[in-house]
Amino acid sequence: MGEQRSVKFPQEVIDEYASLGVDLPSLFSAGHLGTRMGVQVLEASAERVVGTMPVEGNTQPYGLLHGGASAVLAETLGSVGAMLHGGVHKVAVGVDLNCTHHRGARSGLVTGVATPVHRGRSTATYEIVISDEQGKRVCSARLTCMLRDAGPATATDSAGATG
Repeated sequence: MGEQRSVKFPQEVIDEYASLGVDLPSLFSAGHLGTRMGVQVLEASAERVVGTMPVEGNTQPYGLLHGGASAVLAETLGSVGAMLHGGVHKVAVGVDLNCTHHRGARSGLVTGVATPVHRGRSTATYEIVISDEQGKRVCSARLTCMLRDAGPATATDSAGATG
């Protein structure tokens, strides 16, 4: 579903993961579900995560963007932000997702922007705003992730396994 783009990570984050032998840009993905749905993460930092998803292929029977598809985009983006906030020694696990659907979308791309509401030691909460190509808000979401300690062997195995 479209061309693959590389995620723009801050250089200090790439360097931190590289010091552990992890090539973060190569490792990172939206996961199998996100890939199937065409999720593309365009920009990623603990302060802001931006991604897109096509409406086509992610609709409900009435031809509108499926609310569950919006939830997948929201959880993907918020989890990436929480993962980057937690750093290499934490694993972000979604524990609460709330989505309010404001309007339908029938075609094109939707864009999600995740920004932090709270970034603590054990939890991180992100607000995710999903908009259509005209800039109209389609969905507002809030995701809270628990930040769990990653064992030495799991730090590299779980760096991209959030959500």
